[in-house]
Amino acid sequence: MEVLKIVAEGLTTSFRYPHFMQGVHPTFEMPPPATIYGHICSALGEWAPPEGIEFAYHFTYLAKFDDVEHIHVLTASSGKLPGTKFAKVMEGSVNPFKRAVLFQPRLILYVNKPEWEEAFLSPRYPVVLGRSQDLFTYTSVTRTKLVSSANAYFEHTLAPYRMAIKTGRGYAVLMPRFLDYARERIPSFARYVVLGRRVYSEDFIKYQEQTGEEYWIDPESPEDKGVHLGLLFHTFVGDYNDQPVMAGLVG
Repeated sequence: MEVLKIVAEGLTTSFRYPHFMQGVHPTFEMPPPATIYGHICSALGEWAPPEGIEFAYHFTYLAKFDDVEHIHVLTASSGKLPGTKFAKVMEGSVNPFKRAVLFQPRLILYVNKPEWEEAFLSPRYPVVLGRSQDLFTYTSVTRTKLVSSANAYFEHTLAPYRMAIKTGRGYAVLMPRFLDYARERIPSFARYVVLGRRVYSEDFIKYQEQTGEEYWIDPESPEDKGVHLGLLFHTFVGDYNDQPVMAGLVG
């Protein structure tokens, strides 16, 4: 399987939880799929049809800290600005809040569109990930051939929610999967599992219908215990099976 492998690095980033409005803005520790879609389209310079796009990633950061930002809230006043024809003026207030920020983030993005190599070598818009001020740099853009393997390790990535019962690691999170810009940015959400620490496929809890599974691995990734980094691919639209399937344990 040939894919496009993009390495992007930045100084800071933050992926705001969509349902926190004031006071504090925590951050996801992994970029949501909707953020990845916007990042891809920024490089392409157009809204690419989301159907058929698959992606996987490996995301790390050095540290997490809280920053203080301000929101300027403006309201119309009944007063008149002296010396002008305006009947109303704007009055405002400054609301400080805490925002969680990730320091020195690094993204290795795998996309099943190797033909987009030129677009990422010369992106149409400034490269950002997260907020508009979180500038990134592409340090590597290459075509890579993935290999299928029965064994792999997984770390610093986003996994389908159904993998929670297999790994016994990570934590569940609800993330925006896609923003439909053709329908006034209507969001769709999905459940995922954030895998931080390294977990090996040989340690997975195996169920009867899941025997003989294989994974895509990056043969260029560091080798550990004879295995390479496994990749878990996601989509932006279409069916998403995040329901764990229970079956009898294999003895």
